[in-house]
Amino acid sequence: MHHLFGEYLQQHGYWVLFLWTFLEGEAGLILAGFLAFQGYLQLPGVIVTALGGAFLGDQFYFYLGRWKGPWLLKMFTLIARKFRKALRLIEKYGTFVAFVSRYTYGFRIILPIILGMTTFPAVRFLFLNLASAFIWAVAFSLAGYFFGKSASLFVDDVSRYEMHLLGILAALIFGMWLFHFVHAWFRRKPARTRLKRMREGRRTTRDEQ
Repeated sequence: MHHLFGEYLQQHGYWVLFLWTFLEGEAGLILAGFLAFQGYLQLPGVIVTALGGAFLGDQFYFYLGRWKGPWLLKMFTLIARKFRKALRLIEKYGTFVAFVSRYTYGFRIILPIILGMTTFPAVRFLFLNLASAFIWAVAFSLAGYFFGKSASLFVDDVSRYEMHLLGILAALIFGMWLFHFVHAWFRRKPARTRLKRMREGRRTTRDEQ
């Protein structure tokens, strides 16, 4: 089983990681860092692959917004709903938003798209995106790598408990995602309550008429 798993990762691990970081966030990268500790992947290769995927992904989303922004607003209600909030973030923080967009929960893909729809300079975005992607790739690769390193202090043979540790790591990542989801839900609760009251008020007014 371990042999087949190792062969699969050696053949497909890097391009799967590239696609994952192109489309999504840090979960796959943390797992890849742990697999690098286990020797299935090379840590420098993981960092370079993640850097390429994250950088090219945000460049793609930026130019997608620049070329097809109005069409995206019409086709995707999620982008339209977050458009004003994203614009407020851009107006408030300016250049800093371009640097931290990949770290923002719920806005990782949307912010580069909306930045592309503004007059934000493409060259400035390129350099900020490259610096941000580099720091992101190194930080989360090492997070997974040092998770394995820490486990080795408590477990004599890490490879023996490899699947258990992968499960624990996946559970920790899921727990972080769930925390962000619940936190965001509670933050939006007052807005949902106000919206509900407005709808009830309009319904009452129509009934009275």
